[in-house]
Amino acid sequence: MKRKLLLLLVLLCVFKINAQVNNHRDFYSHDIGLFLGSSYYIGDINPRNHFNGKSPALGLFYRFNYSSRFSFRGGLQLGKFEADDSQSINSDQLERNLNFKSNVYEAYAISEFNFVEYLIGSKKFIFSPYVFLGMNLFRFNPMANIGGSWVELRRLCTEGQKTTQNPNQKPYRLTQIGIPFGVGFKLNVANRVSLGIEWSPRKTFTDYLDDVSGKYVDPLKLAKEKGSTAGILSNRSISSDGVINNTGKLRGNPNTKDWYFYYGVTLSVMIKQKPKECRGAE
Repeated sequence: MKRKLLLLLVLLCVFKINAQVNNHRDFYSHDIGLFLGSSYYIGDINPRNHFNGKSPALGLFYRFNYSSRFSFRGGLQLGKFEADDSQSINSDQLERNLNFKSNVYEAYAISEFNFVEYLIGSKKFIFSPYVFLGMNLFRFNPMANIGGSWVELRRLCTEGQKTTQNPNQKPYRLTQIGIPFGVGFKLNVANRVSLGIEWSPRKTFTDYLDDVSGKYVDPLKLAKEKGSTAGILSNRSISSDGVINNTGKLRGNPNTKDWYFYYGVTLSVMIKQKPKECRGAE
């Protein structure tokens, strides 16, 4: 229910922005662009350290500018996300000893609002800070490193999903929806070229971007149902005395969802601009 209400709020905000378009400059334009930057995530294996474990990210986008204040942008984005308990200074995480990596493939649609009037190619409206909000569809696939090899985690059901130990818990979906939003700044650098910087959180509705959320299950029982690798990766806790039996204890924090983030630069090239009254003649 909370997810539906949040999505409804996003749509209402977008429609409200669209309804205000006619109050601004009477033109429309199109541009295409490239995003180059970095990505990182906040979740159970990296609970609070922003910009930690950053990896390269790449994106392509198309932008339709309704006016000098409002734009619609759609695009494709690719980021890599990873974290390792062994890099933490927290003793509980060092003991837990989990790690993951995942590529995230995303398609998004957002509305942008410029705080001041802005036109690519204009000598008067040459820069603006902006904010944006929208929706996305993304796909991820967490993997863990064991013995130098990366193993897909979802099929192993490391928290006992749909096994005798956790029969009512379904395996998580690898394709999810989310809420992208953020802030940025754009600046004209040539007649039809704009350069920008932006930072963009992605609110997700899954706690399994890193395959960590609930409680430990018995690794020996899990190994019988899902194989020895599943048993090993479900509980990698270590101490000076060896492996710890954590069955039934919390493995992650089920009360929070995972987030992922992008930050970097955008390069946009205007491909068309016309007065709005010309639109009907096309």
